[in-house]
Amino acid sequence: MFKRVLLLSVVWVLAASATSASWANDFKWHITKTSWSESDETKFGEFVTSIGESDCKTVTQCLAGSANPYRSSDPKGFYISADCADLPYVLRAYYAWKNGLPFTYSTGVRSIAGEADIRFSKSGNKVTGRRSIVAGEDGSAPSIKQLVLDIRNHVSSAHFRVNPEFNSSPISDFYSPKVSRDTIKPGVVLYDVNGHVAVIYKVSPDGRVHYIDAHPDNTLTRSVYGRAIPQEDPKYGSGFKKWRPATLVGATKMENGDLVGGRVVLARNEDIPDFSLVQYYGTEPNPDKDWKAGKFTHGGNEVRYFEYIRHALADGDLVFDPVLELRSSMQTLCEDLRNRELFVNMAIQANIHKKDQPDKLPHNIYGTHGEWEIYSTPSRDARIKTAFLELYDNMQAFIQGYYDWDDKVAYSGTNLKSDLAAVWKEENEKCDIEYTNTRGNKVTLNFEQVMGRLFHMSFDPYHCIERRWGATERDELRSCNDGRKKRNWYEAQVYLRNQINRTYEAFMGYGLDELDGPGPGKGVAEPPEINVKALIDNMTRRRAITMAPRGT
Repeated sequence: MFKRVLLLSVVWVLAASATSASWANDFKWHITKTSWSESDETKFGEFVTSIGESDCKTVTQCLAGSANPYRSSDPKGFYISADCADLPYVLRAYYAWKNGLPFTYSTGVRSIAGEADIRFSKSGNKVTGRRSIVAGEDGSAPSIKQLVLDIRNHVSSAHFRVNPEFNSSPISDFYSPKVSRDTIKPGVVLYDVNGHVAVIYKVSPDGRVHYIDAHPDNTLTRSVYGRAIPQEDPKYGSGFKKWRPATLVGATKMENGDLVGGRVVLARNEDIPDFSLVQYYGTEPNPDKDWKAGKFTHGGNEVRYFEYIRHALADGDLVFDPVLELRSSMQTLCEDLRNRELFVNMAIQANIHKKDQPDKLPHNIYGTHGEWEIYSTPSRDARIKTAFLELYDNMQAFIQGYYDWDDKVAYSGTNLKSDLAAVWKEENEKCDIEYTNTRGNKVTLNFEQVMGRLFHMSFDPYHCIERRWGATERDELRSCNDGRKKRNWYEAQVYLRNQINRTYEAFMGYGLDELDGPGPGKGVAEPPEINVKALIDNMTRRRAITMAPRGT
């Protein structure tokens, strides 16, 4: 499970509506172009940006609202929903439908080693089938309504778990692009091998990648790319994915301009100018193709993977202003926490917390099905914890760089500790996380309070909302109605809450009496340090630069 640079011009909005209105008054798909032009790709990116920049909260709301310039030509009663894996396909198909473009998608994948759960296959997956949208003799392709249903029935996060080096038919819908501002643009897909998919809607001048993602209940949220979507083994196809160029060949052009028949062909890796494996193997690959041993360099210096991404995507030379970095990161994390509100409330509204606690955990708490998949939050919570840890590590590095007079750290003020403390205070007060306790009373937490209870927050949907938000004090817990059994389960899950790495391969189907300590599938003994406020409070004065004596 699971802000404003590019704006759509009025001219483009009107042109888009006028173009589509002539033939998109029903659900049929009329193909008028043999391939996606550079202009089509740019406008598709603008379409995605408009959705990302809006405040729409569900996929349906986004496509029915002002963020979508094509909404006026949608048939009456038109409705589209999507989860994370469907979202890239649904947005791409919808745009293609409105603009007479060809479209194709993989209908199935299988594990290389024949594993049952293809979403988390250890060997990676291979495409097994493909469907191309082509028009029949009447000039119309299949209904967009039926196509979206087919996508929802066939596509899962397993479709993204494909080695980017696979280059034989049937080929994947995506390829691995070069990491640059010219290639990583709105509409590019991000794949988290831990079972989540997102779509980029903006790349900021400072190299931050902003994305939208959808969820099983059709909600749509926004966040920023970072360690929560980890770099992983190339065989899993993690990271950035661009749509392969698709060309309709062998079609007949009708008098009205419609293209009938033919087949859609996808470009292979060697025919794509910006195909690159650098995001997997580094700018200096290991000779034995050990992806973990590949190095990333920028400006002659070796850098960490995510620092390389920021440098490669920045508009010009990137330097890090600790004050701006802290503010941006706190704002992103606050939005992540507010999104968590939606999912916790969803479980409460469905009365899952009133049900009896199951006798065992799911086989794996991160990759499951049914009620637990919809209402629990272990994966979401792990991503948030990882983002807090990333903020801590980054601020630690920025502060050390400031002490060392590192020219990559750009601070022009006179008192970094004071300025960081001021930003922390401001953003902390602005970030109010609110929940309604079991008795119906409002409880409000600020950013710092949530940080302090982060590893107490229960991911288990059968627990009261007070425990879902990490209450430990008697006064706050007084309204919780959990009985002894649920309290015992909460206490036994402490080591799983301490864990930020999502271990999909581990067995976790333990009973209460088996969660007797940390271990494989049971969690870790201690959580990582994430207290950024303490880093700021403990800052000391920076030593002045010492000048070398003259004549040396």
